Amino acid sequence: MSVESLVSRARLICEQNGARFTSIREKVFRLLAATQSGVGAYELLEQLKLTEPAAKPATIYRALEFLTEQGFIHKIESNNSFMLCHHFEHHHPAQLLICQGCGQVEELHSDMLFHEFAALAAAKGFVIQQQTIEARGLCKECSADGE
Repeated sequence: MSVESLVSRARLICEQNGARFTSIREKVFRLLAATQSGVGAYELLEQLKLTEPAAKPATIYRALEFLTEQGFIHKIESNNSFMLCHHFEHHHPAQLLICQGCGQVEELHSDMLFHEFAALAAAKGFVIQQQTIEARGLCKECSADGE
């Protein structure tokens, strides 16, 4: 899906939610849409400064908070980075495959895994409010390089 199509979908969702998709938020969204890997906040800040020289860390963190609240991005907790969610029309649990070779991140959606994990947690009296599962390894290309 093209970046323009993703931006249009995000704009529409913001309008429906009564949220403001400001130019800074859109620029950060576009930066995340342009990559297949997780991107850290300070790397995003450096990229944003190319068009917004006055941008500060608070600028990027506010934009990331907004994009997360809208369900447009996932935070990769293990390396404190962010990635665009291409299925942001509805909030959902995510399973992320993170390549330790090239950094590419693949998003999966397994309802079976989500329900099994939630059932195991419920058996312990725990209620899951947000679920992102991360798995680290090597993608197809990187694992083929080592053969």
